[in-house]
Amino acid sequence: MMRRRQDLDNRISAVRRIEQAIADNRELIEMGEAEGDQTIVKDAEKAIAGLKAEVAAAELDALLAGEADGNDSYLQINAGAGGTESQDWASMLMRMYVRWANRNKFKVEVLDQHDGEEAGIKSCTLQIKGHNAYGKLKTESGVHRLVRISPYDSNARRHTSFASAWAYPVIDDNIDIQIVDSDLKVDTYRASGAGGQHVNTTDSAVRLTHLPTGIIVACQAERSQHKNRATAMKMLKARLYELELQKKQEKVDAANAKKTDIGWGHQIRSYVLQPYQLVKDLRTGHTSTNPDAVLDGDLDDFIQSSLAHRVFGGEDAPVEDIE
Repeated sequence: MMRRRQDLDNRISAVRRIEQAIADNRELIEMGEAEGDQTIVKDAEKAIAGLKAEVAAAELDALLAGEADGNDSYLQINAGAGGTESQDWASMLMRMYVRWANRNKFKVEVLDQHDGEEAGIKSCTLQIKGHNAYGKLKTESGVHRLVRISPYDSNARRHTSFASAWAYPVIDDNIDIQIVDSDLKVDTYRASGAGGQHVNTTDSAVRLTHLPTGIIVACQAERSQHKNRATAMKMLKARLYELELQKKQEKVDAANAKKTDIGWGHQIRSYVLQPYQLVKDLRTGHTSTNPDAVLDGDLDDFIQSSLAHRVFGGEDAPVEDIE
């Protein structure tokens, strides 16, 4: 309750700061016009225009009122079918979200990563730490499609690749989620990638499968199998908690006759690099003609648009398929 109160206080304070800044600069404009001093007028107008980013941030925060929106987030990325092509695309998505997290001053920890045979990654799990990390990432869950001239095709043909992202919240230890041991399948294996001789020569990595739901989580970030199992268990509890949140959201969506399926096979965004430059969200219709910037972490406009669409509803934007 105290954390919720502090969050609301911060949001209200931000709005009041913006209102006060606008009022102060409007007075300066009136004074400058009365005195015929255009320098004062221009400076005040520039100050008001400079509030745009702060207003956008306040608008985004106002959309984050979900039960776990303020929490840290896990983000799992998986390459789709297609071998090297999709694995390279999955690594591009991983880089995009790491860059986005850095822009938002979030901390990123790689909990699990499986590299592709030739390039890219088969899968990875990130923990992104920061206020509202899950709230901002939750609408990124779904299938992302890339269209480009393949750097791995000697004939320079255009390829379409798929990878999925799945965000779920890191939950507080006070939230009691019971998991029966008989419902768990535990596998241990050798970690891959960087980590030193000890990591790569012992079965320290842990994979947990929750048999009733089929949810699978894995962790290889620590040298200790015990620590990796503890982290994997936290991830599993978070997935089960997120599953309950999703069920609640589906009930709300069904009540509004606007249910949105999130899962493998449902594309949420297309990134076209050739023959033209375009990123298009297939739920909201929001677009960018600068895919390089988006892939470099410039995602806030897409996230805000998706959150607004989810919160306020409205008819789905008519979106044409992008070949």
